Amino acid sequence: MGILVVGSVALDDVQTPVGHRPRTLGGACTYFATAASLYTRVSVVGVVGTDFPQEHIDFLRTRDIDLRGLQVMDGKTFFWAGRYGTDLDNAETLDTQLNVFADFHPTVPQDLRGSEYVFLANIDPELQIEVLKQVSSPRLTALDSMNFWITSKRDTLTEALSMVDVVFLNEAEVKLYAQDGNLIAAAGQILDLGPRALIIKRGEHGAMLVTRGDGFGQRFFLTPAYPLERVVDPTGAGDTFAAGFMGYLASSSDLSLETFRRAVVHGTVVASFTVEDFSIDRLRSLQVGDIRERYDMFRSLTHFDPLADEECRAFRNCQVI
Repeated sequence: MGILVVGSVALDDVQTPVGHRPRTLGGACTYFATAASLYTRVSVVGVVGTDFPQEHIDFLRTRDIDLRGLQVMDGKTFFWAGRYGTDLDNAETLDTQLNVFADFHPTVPQDLRGSEYVFLANIDPELQIEVLKQVSSPRLTALDSMNFWITSKRDTLTEALSMVDVVFLNEAEVKLYAQDGNLIAAAGQILDLGPRALIIKRGEHGAMLVTRGDGFGQRFFLTPAYPLERVVDPTGAGDTFAAGFMGYLASSSDLSLETFRRAVVHGTVVASFTVEDFSIDRLRSLQVGDIRERYDMFRSLTHFDPLADEECRAFRNCQVI
């Protein structure tokens, strides 16, 4: 069961405390598709200019990524330049050139409109809605967004949020949208719009899954970030988190709460590999076995046993029922 992803394919210029990588392959679609292709077939809908290097196209094809929905337009490819300081959770944008992306309107190929899993990367919510109106009865839809769309196109974003099953936002974006400094209350406001799950990305502090509906009730699941001694480039971490999450769901064909929880861990694990190198370079060599090994290690780091009755009896003033 493949995934349809719609978003940006870009050329990036990235500076971090570790080094500088000019004109490297970037864009939310690129990160997502490369990572999710380890789990299932991915189809991309996006746009590039005539300056987009053929070597990047060739690489994506080696991952069996369907590029029929990738338009090539006269002009230059979307370009972003950013710099990270010691705070790797936030990038300083040095330059943004929309180029051909400014006139992009996603057209989903006819035979992909029945895709069961749809991920709408961080793009204009008007475009996200355009895609949702083109697909027919997907099993699971998800979107990512950002503070710019929350402040500039709030009403349109609200409509988009009401049309999907899963929402990916970071902690600041959740609070900004809800205008509430309490994260739990703010999450509830977003779920009130209709999504069954909200994934709150918390950077180096991990992620939180908040669920409601379909028998889930109001439930929470939290994971820490995977501990790394060296982070090279955090660009694309959120996109590959979504890729691990959606990829695992699509490959398992199970949308139970327990599967959602495991999917969050898969997202955390895949993102932890992404930040180990610039661009998608670490993902080029990543294998399913690497994901499984780190998943098992992550489980050992976070597993603990329930408190036994005999332990409780040793506590002062403890009553075992």
